[in-house]
Amino acid sequence: MDYRRTYRAAAIVFADLASRIPAAGLDGPGLGEWTLRDLLGHTVSSALRQVPAVLAERAPGIVVPVPEGYFALLRLAPTEMVAAARTAATDDARATGTVLGDDPAGEISGYIGQATAALAGVSDDDVVATPAGGMRVRDWLPTRTFELVVHASDVAAAAGLPIEFDPETLAESAALAARVAALTGGGLTALRSLTGRGPLPEGFSVL
Repeated sequence: MDYRRTYRAAAIVFADLASRIPAAGLDGPGLGEWTLRDLLGHTVSSALRQVPAVLAERAPGIVVPVPEGYFALLRLAPTEMVAAARTAATDDARATGTVLGDDPAGEISGYIGQATAALAGVSDDDVVATPAGGMRVRDWLPTRTFELVVHASDVAAAAGLPIEFDPETLAESAALAARVAALTGGGLTALRSLTGRGPLPEGFSVL
Protein backbone atom coordinates (compact mmCIF):
# COMPACT_ATOMS: atom_id res chain seq x y z
CA MET A 1 0.00 0.00 0.00
CA ASP A 2 1.05 3.60 -0.60
CA TYR A 3 1.16 4.91 2.97
CA ARG A 4 1.58 8.49 1.75
CA ARG A 5 -1.55 8.32 -0.38
CA THR A 6 -3.65 6.71 2.34
CA TYR A 7 -2.57 9.40 4.82
CA ARG A 8 -3.57 12.18 2.45
CA ALA A 9 -6.82 10.41 1.59
CA ALA A 10 -7.77 10.05 5.26
CA ALA A 11 -6.90 13.69 5.92
CA ILE A 12 -9.12 14.86 3.07
CA VAL A 13 -12.04 12.81 4.39
CA PHE A 14 -11.52 14.33 7.83
CA ALA A 15 -11.44 17.89 6.47
CA ASP A 16 -14.59 17.31 4.44
CA LEU A 17 -16.35 15.91 7.50
CA ALA A 18 -15.35 18.91 9.60
CA SER A 19 -16.77 21.25 6.96
CA ARG A 20 -20.19 19.61 7.33
CA ILE A 21 -20.49 19.99 11.11
CA PRO A 22 -22.89 22.78 12.10
CA ALA A 23 -21.23 25.35 14.35
CA ALA A 24 -23.99 24.87 16.90
CA GLY A 25 -23.00 21.22 17.32
CA LEU A 26 -19.34 21.76 18.17
CA ASP A 27 -19.92 21.97 21.90
CA GLY A 28 -22.21 18.94 21.96
CA PRO A 29 -21.21 15.39 22.95
CA GLY A 30 -18.18 13.92 21.20
CA LEU A 31 -16.49 10.89 22.76
CA GLY A 32 -16.63 10.04 26.44
CA GLU A 33 -15.98 13.23 28.39
CA TRP A 34 -14.90 15.09 25.24
CA THR A 35 -17.13 17.49 23.33
CA LEU A 36 -17.19 17.31 19.57
CA ARG A 37 -14.80 20.28 19.50
CA ASP A 38 -12.43 18.43 21.86
CA LEU A 39 -12.57 15.38 19.61
CA LEU A 40 -11.69 17.48 16.56
CA GLY A 41 -8.86 19.01 18.56
CA HIS A 42 -7.46 15.63 19.56
CA THR A 43 -7.59 14.39 15.97
CA VAL A 44 -5.78 17.47 14.71
CA SER A 45 -3.15 17.23 17.43
CA SER A 46 -2.46 13.52 17.14
CA ALA A 47 -2.71 13.08 13.38
CA LEU A 48 -1.83 16.43 11.78
CA ARG A 49 -0.18 19.08 13.92
CA GLN A 50 2.63 16.93 15.29
CA VAL A 51 3.62 15.51 11.90
CA PRO A 52 5.92 18.36 10.74
CA ALA A 53 7.72 18.47 14.10
CA VAL A 54 8.28 14.70 14.23
CA LEU A 55 9.42 14.49 10.61
CA ALA A 56 11.90 17.33 11.19
CA GLU A 57 13.73 15.57 14.03
CA ARG A 58 15.99 12.64 13.25
CA ALA A 59 16.54 9.85 15.77
CA PRO A 60 19.87 8.05 16.25
CA GLY A 61 18.33 4.60 15.80
CA ILE A 62 15.18 2.54 15.48
CA VAL A 63 13.39 1.84 18.76
CA VAL A 64 10.01 0.78 17.35
CA PRO A 65 10.52 -1.29 14.17
CA VAL A 66 6.87 -1.80 13.13
CA PRO A 67 3.71 0.36 13.21
CA GLU A 68 1.86 -1.98 15.59
CA GLY A 69 4.68 -1.60 18.08
CA TYR A 70 3.76 2.05 18.55
CA PHE A 71 0.32 1.22 19.94
CA ALA A 72 1.49 -1.92 21.70
CA LEU A 73 3.85 0.17 23.83
CA LEU A 74 0.90 2.11 25.23
CA ARG A 75 -1.09 -1.07 25.88
CA LEU A 76 1.79 -2.61 27.78
CA ALA A 77 2.86 0.54 29.66
CA PRO A 78 2.39 0.90 33.46
CA THR A 79 -1.10 2.00 34.49
CA GLU A 80 0.06 5.29 35.99
CA MET A 81 1.91 6.19 32.78
CA VAL A 82 -1.20 5.47 30.69
CA ALA A 83 -3.35 7.56 33.03
CA ALA A 84 -0.94 10.49 32.80
CA ALA A 85 -0.85 10.23 29.02
CA ARG A 86 -4.65 10.26 28.82
CA THR A 87 -4.89 13.30 31.09
CA ALA A 88 -2.35 15.13 28.94
CA ALA A 89 -4.26 14.13 25.80
CA THR A 90 -7.49 15.54 27.21
CA ASP A 91 -5.85 18.84 28.13
CA ASP A 92 -4.28 19.08 24.69
CA ALA A 93 -7.54 18.14 22.94
CA ARG A 94 -9.38 20.97 24.66
CA ALA A 95 -6.63 23.50 23.99
CA THR A 96 -6.40 22.55 20.32
CA GLY A 97 -10.17 22.52 19.96
CA THR A 98 -10.22 26.11 21.20
CA VAL A 99 -7.56 27.08 18.66
CA LEU A 100 -9.76 25.70 15.86
CA GLY A 101 -12.18 28.53 16.61
CA ASP A 102 -15.33 29.12 14.58
CA ASP A 103 -13.91 27.68 11.36
CA PRO A 104 -12.49 24.24 12.24
CA ALA A 105 -12.54 23.06 8.62
CA GLY A 106 -10.39 25.99 7.49
CA GLU A 107 -7.89 25.47 10.29
CA ILE A 108 -7.78 21.73 9.60
CA SER A 109 -7.02 22.35 5.93
CA GLY A 110 -4.06 24.48 6.98
CA TYR A 111 -2.70 21.72 9.23
CA ILE A 112 -3.11 19.21 6.39
CA GLY A 113 -1.09 21.43 4.08
CA GLN A 114 1.72 21.70 6.62
CA ALA A 115 1.76 17.95 7.29
CA THR A 116 1.78 16.91 3.63
CA ALA A 117 4.48 19.48 2.81
CA ALA A 118 6.65 18.03 5.59
CA LEU A 119 6.00 14.51 4.33
CA ALA A 120 7.20 15.47 0.87
CA GLY A 121 10.56 16.39 2.35
CA VAL A 122 11.44 13.02 3.90
CA SER A 123 12.34 9.58 2.59
CA ASP A 124 10.60 6.35 3.49
CA ASP A 125 13.53 5.04 5.52
CA ASP A 126 14.44 8.24 7.35
CA VAL A 127 14.44 7.50 11.10
CA VAL A 128 12.52 10.17 13.01
CA ALA A 129 12.00 10.89 16.71
CA THR A 130 8.41 9.93 17.51
CA PRO A 131 6.86 10.05 21.03
CA ALA A 132 7.53 6.30 21.26
CA GLY A 133 11.15 6.52 20.05
CA GLY A 134 12.94 6.26 16.74
CA MET A 135 10.84 4.93 13.84
CA ARG A 136 11.14 4.84 10.08
CA VAL A 137 8.84 7.32 8.36
CA ARG A 138 7.12 4.48 6.51
CA ASP A 139 6.35 2.78 9.83
CA TRP A 140 5.26 5.84 11.80
CA LEU A 141 2.97 7.58 9.32
CA PRO A 142 0.44 4.70 9.14
CA THR A 143 -0.12 5.22 12.88
CA ARG A 144 -1.19 8.80 12.06
CA THR A 145 -3.49 7.55 9.30
CA PHE A 146 -4.99 5.18 11.86
CA GLU A 147 -5.67 8.14 14.19
CA LEU A 148 -7.37 9.99 11.35
CA VAL A 149 -9.56 7.06 10.35
CA VAL A 150 -10.60 6.04 13.86
CA HIS A 151 -11.26 9.55 15.15
CA ALA A 152 -12.93 10.79 11.99
CA SER A 153 -15.33 7.88 12.39
CA ASP A 154 -15.85 8.97 16.02
CA VAL A 155 -16.61 12.51 14.85
CA ALA A 156 -19.05 11.27 12.22
CA ALA A 157 -20.87 9.10 14.75
CA ALA A 158 -21.11 11.94 17.27
CA ALA A 159 -22.28 14.44 14.66
CA GLY A 160 -24.70 12.03 13.00
CA LEU A 161 -23.04 12.54 9.62
CA PRO A 162 -22.09 10.01 6.94
CA ILE A 163 -18.45 9.27 6.26
CA GLU A 164 -16.71 7.07 3.70
CA PHE A 165 -13.07 6.06 3.25
CA ASP A 166 -11.63 4.35 0.20
CA PRO A 167 -11.00 0.60 0.57
CA GLU A 168 -7.20 0.89 0.60
CA THR A 169 -7.20 3.41 3.45
CA LEU A 170 -9.62 1.33 5.48
CA ALA A 171 -7.67 -1.85 4.77
CA GLU A 172 -4.43 -0.27 6.00
CA SER A 173 -5.94 0.85 9.30
CA ALA A 174 -7.96 -2.33 9.86
CA ALA A 175 -4.85 -4.44 9.23
CA LEU A 176 -2.87 -2.32 11.68
CA ALA A 177 -5.55 -2.84 14.34
CA ALA A 178 -5.39 -6.59 13.74
CA ARG A 179 -1.61 -6.60 14.09
CA VAL A 180 -1.84 -4.64 17.36
CA ALA A 181 -4.33 -7.22 18.63
CA ALA A 182 -2.00 -10.06 17.67
CA LEU A 183 0.98 -8.38 19.33
CA THR A 184 -0.88 -7.70 22.59
CA GLY A 185 -2.62 -11.05 23.03
CA GLY A 186 -5.99 -10.46 21.40
CA GLY A 187 -5.25 -11.71 17.91
CA LEU A 188 -7.20 -14.97 18.01
CA THR A 189 -10.19 -13.30 19.66
CA ALA A 190 -10.27 -10.64 16.93
CA LEU A 191 -9.84 -13.23 14.18
CA ARG A 192 -12.67 -15.41 15.43
CA SER A 193 -14.97 -12.42 15.65
CA LEU A 194 -14.11 -11.23 12.14
CA THR A 195 -14.83 -14.69 10.78
CA GLY A 196 -18.19 -14.99 12.54
CA ARG A 197 -17.06 -17.51 15.14
CA GLY A 198 -17.84 -15.53 18.26
CA PRO A 199 -18.54 -12.05 19.58
CA LEU A 200 -15.86 -9.77 20.92
CA PRO A 201 -15.75 -9.63 24.73
CA GLU A 202 -17.34 -6.54 26.26
CA GLY A 203 -14.84 -3.69 26.31
CA PHE A 204 -12.42 -5.37 23.90
CA SER A 205 -10.09 -2.85 22.29
CA VAL A 206 -6.63 -2.79 20.75
CA LEU A 207 -6.03 0.69 22.20
